[in-house]
Amino acid sequence: MSRGSPRGGRGRGRGGDRPMVPPAEFRSYYGRPIVRPPVWHHDIAAYLFTGGLAAGSALLAAGGDATGRPALRRAGRVTALGALVASTYFLINDLGRPARFHHMLRVAKPTSPMSMGTWILSAFGAAAGVSAVAEAAPLLPGPLRRLLPPLGTAGQYGAAVLAPALATYTAVLLADTATPSWHAAYPELPLIFGGSALASGAGVGLIAAPPSEAGPARRMAVLGAAFELYGAHRVETTKGILSEPYTRGRAGRWLRAGRALTVLGVAGAVLGRRSRVVSALSGASLLAASLATRFGVFDGGVASAADPKYTVIPQRERLARRAEDGQPVRDPRAT
Repeated sequence: MSRGSPRGGRGRGRGGDRPMVPPAEFRSYYGRPIVRPPVWHHDIAAYLFTGGLAAGSALLAAGGDATGRPALRRAGRVTALGALVASTYFLINDLGRPARFHHMLRVAKPTSPMSMGTWILSAFGAAAGVSAVAEAAPLLPGPLRRLLPPLGTAGQYGAAVLAPALATYTAVLLADTATPSWHAAYPELPLIFGGSALASGAGVGLIAAPPSEAGPARRMAVLGAAFELYGAHRVETTKGILSEPYTRGRAGRWLRAGRALTVLGVAGAVLGRRSRVVSALSGASLLAASLATRFGVFDGGVASAADPKYTVIPQRERLARRAEDGQPVRDPRAT
């Protein structure tokens, strides 16, 4: 046998044993997805937006009440309840039957984002409902007129305490799935969703309050935009091939629109602080930006699950890194 014989699939040369079979390319049966794509529809994307809006509005109401700005307090309370009702509708509509929402309240499972989210949503709803109803106290008879304001204040601050959890638990819910681009972005999704919630709540304040009362809303807008833009930038640039679904197709268009609207909204909030019209337009821009961001993140995850390369290539990269580090490598195809 000659020295360079390929017997056994290997040849011995100066560099030692060399594999004679080229590395296999990724593929799946008939090009079908390897992980199951999310069964959620765009009702869930709307649910992500309205839940964040409810959380941001609750924080706006608490800030307005604490600083003596009744227009911000009133707008925040009413919007928090309205957005929560819409969020609950979108969730139940996606579940298919209202009874399924009720069934999730039978247990509390701390390791389940869905279970914890259901309880957070319910507790927030009770608090936000009391605080919103309290705004009607001047129209009610004497005893209720005296009783509701303290209850409304308690509910308002209770909702504000729960608001960060309401704004970010949906990010944990997405990242906890096997959907490749959602799972890879688990450190940034809470930052994006929390920032988006702040920005949308600020948008409500900029629309509803006169410029003289909108100071806290402007500060919320700047802070929320900074979190949202930073998190989105990292998701789009630091996840290797798993960043692609966030920059291409419909998801890419949503996220680019969200980024542009966020910048416009913050610029208007800061530069147009004396103009009611500019402030209102800035608020509308921030609300539209938050909606676009949530839909972009949702569509990016769905796109990553639909294409098998976003499952196979990162998996092989992880196996290669483990092999380079001298760690034991198990072929994922082995059973």
